[in-house]
Amino acid sequence: MFAKLAPWLVFVVLASAGVGGVAVWVVTHPVSVTVSVSSDSLPPPPAYAGPVPVGPNDTAPAVGGPVAAANQVSGWAAQMALATGIPARPLQAYAQADRTMAAEHPNCHLNWSTLAAIGSVESNHGRHGGASVAGDGRITPPIIGPVLDGSDGNKAIRDTDGGTLDGDKTWDRAVGPMQFIPSTWAHWGARANGDGNRPDPQNIDDAALAAARYLCAGGRDLGSGTGWWQAVLSYNNTTEYAQLVYTTAQRYGQASLRR
Repeated sequence: MFAKLAPWLVFVVLASAGVGGVAVWVVTHPVSVTVSVSSDSLPPPPAYAGPVPVGPNDTAPAVGGPVAAANQVSGWAAQMALATGIPARPLQAYAQADRTMAAEHPNCHLNWSTLAAIGSVESNHGRHGGASVAGDGRITPPIIGPVLDGSDGNKAIRDTDGGTLDGDKTWDRAVGPMQFIPSTWAHWGARANGDGNRPDPQNIDDAALAAARYLCAGGRDLGSGTGWWQAVLSYNNTTEYAQLVYTTAQRYGQASLRR
């Protein structure tokens, strides 16, 4: 159950680089977060992970828009799932978000393995509490984090969405496989398949794309050690969290190259 997770495993966007222990601090516009990181003591980004095929020569997005692109990576995801242990459907979402960001923000250099590592830490790839990911990316039952009422080391965050996303009209709760606070989702939520419907934090495709855009915000370059650590620490500003994401992404990257 969520109550048994360490507080720093719950997605929050932290406003202060000096926060320690298990205190949780949230801001609603992640792009404004600045994290001071010394490049002298940082390891490089996690190991390079096997690239996602996108076009005939792996140089351009698939012709036919988001749906065609998703179909194109599904075979790759099925093979990579065997190598990494990541379920194929969530892996497809991480891969498609990778390719979308390669087209939208090529200088970000976000890799699917980083998104997969965050998805693993936040919700076990959408499987937390017995949840499952359907073929259309929808998570059932919905994943809802603990009440952010100031208990258990969490920051007290009054309701920001009228309970629309988290079912709580008094306090906020993180939602979905990538654990977004409702007010943060309102800023970064994205509809991955381009069908015109409202972005859904309980959809693995939408959540992965929103997380990708957040990580790349502010011109970050995740191809550098400093940029990678700044991005992950802005997602959740605890050393333990960043280290866990790093080692998980490293493991996925190395496994992908051994397939």
